[in-house]
Amino acid sequence: MIVATTKKAPAKVATKTETKTTTKTAPATKTATKTATKTATPTKTKVRAKAGPTTITIPPHVDDELAEVWHSFKGSAAVAAREKLILHYAPLVKYVASRVATGLPASVEQADLVSYGMFGLIDALEKFEPGRGNKFETYAIPRIKGAIIDELRAMDWVPRSVRFKQREIEKALADLESMLKRQPTESELAGRLGISRTELHQVVTQISFVSVLALDETVNVGQDRGETVSLIDTLADKAFDPSTGMESQETRGLLAAAINSLSEREKIVVTLYYFEGLTLAEIGEILGVTESRVCQIHTKAVGVLRGQLSEVD
Repeated sequence: MIVATTKKAPAKVATKTETKTTTKTAPATKTATKTATKTATPTKTKVRAKAGPTTITIPPHVDDELAEVWHSFKGSAAVAAREKLILHYAPLVKYVASRVATGLPASVEQADLVSYGMFGLIDALEKFEPGRGNKFETYAIPRIKGAIIDELRAMDWVPRSVRFKQREIEKALADLESMLKRQPTESELAGRLGISRTELHQVVTQISFVSVLALDETVNVGQDRGETVSLIDTLADKAFDPSTGMESQETRGLLAAAINSLSEREKIVVTLYYFEGLTLAEIGEILGVTESRVCQIHTKAVGVLRGQLSEVD
């Protein structure tokens, strides 16, 4: 009986082992089922997305005719629809350009600003997403303004740091004039900017090198500031005057004739003193006389020349 009991024991162990193995295998089957389910779901979604029609959103607050143009442009990128949208929103570019021109010099043409802003409008039409629910004007205005400013910065040869310093000085001057009711001094301006007078002079020197004015720019003149003239008309005329040249040439001829009428020693003294730049002492060494004697000869010669030229006048 003892031997039979010993042989039946392995059978129980085998049964337990099979049970455990079966239990551990079951979760793997569930995991495989979940994985298969997850994989199958995206496949159905992709097929539906490809098969479904493309939805085109129209910008809010547009009429039916303009909505049709937007639908044609965003749906098929039609060139004709793009041109119609550019023509429709062109006044928006002119509005932004006029606002930007208020802070620029008069030498900057507003027509140039409009041409710069058209590039911003075209870029806004290409990148605008009507599905976000925003008005196109709200989206386009910053882009048009940015295109204008970027083009102006590209054309400006002055560093941005110098332009910033210039604006700071102009703002400080305006603030001090409004507070003091007069033109501020250099010390007051330097104190307002928080720099020393030496640093202020350096900044003003940098700004003066980059300040450029157009000669055809008009400026106000007169007591009432009602009359305007071009800047080139306010510059001094340094051209050669023919009448002045003739008078100078005539005077030179008279002076030469008066010098030739002097004695030989007087002529040498006048020539060496006025044309060669020698001193009276050096002329005395050349002539072999004292400096005081040269001074007497010079005084006599000048008196004779004055008398002859006064007679001619």
